[in-house]
Amino acid sequence: MTREKESLSDPKAMRALAHPARLAILSRLGAGGSVTATDVAEEAGITPSAASYHLRMLAKYGFVEDAPPRGDGRERLWKAADKSFAVGRLPDDRPEVREAKDLLIQAFRKEADEEARRALAGLDQESDEWREATHFGRTILRVDAAELARLAQEIDRLLQPYMARHRPPDAAPPGARVAEAQVNLFAHARRPVPGLPTEDHDTT
Repeated sequence: MTREKESLSDPKAMRALAHPARLAILSRLGAGGSVTATDVAEEAGITPSAASYHLRMLAKYGFVEDAPPRGDGRERLWKAADKSFAVGRLPDDRPEVREAKDLLIQAFRKEADEEARRALAGLDQESDEWREATHFGRTILRVDAAELARLAQEIDRLLQPYMARHRPPDAAPPGARVAEAQVNLFAHARRPVPGLPTEDHDTT
């Protein structure tokens, strides 16, 4: 069963999330489990004290929450909030809401593109099994709006059982790793027409 996604509409929450270090922290927490500020600091490229601040800000807006303590309980543990978020532009969005949504969507896209770039750059170091399983694809569709929405729901339903946050390592097959699916479904926007080059285009 697919989980309902909470639509983001608070400009302050969206601006708080659209920080590169916070998106990196949230990506790490998306793999499941609990972390300390020190655990995520190096991955985010920041100090542990800065990581602690960013985690508190993410908690303020409901993106992360306290995790059960471990050991002597002296270190504060964090985990991803048990809910999914979505952001999309609406025709009646106030200007400040639309601006915050655009900022967050651009930050999401930049983070996702960087994750894919790293995977592609390191593909030669992967085993044959993982190279063959990796897929970068683009498919041109012909659909109406209802079909596109239904396709998004079907893809979401297929991905749910494999989500790392809800599938602990002991529930996955041996050799399982954290992987990523990036799904973009959108209608083509009209391309600007550049016009034909002049006859002397390549001459000086």
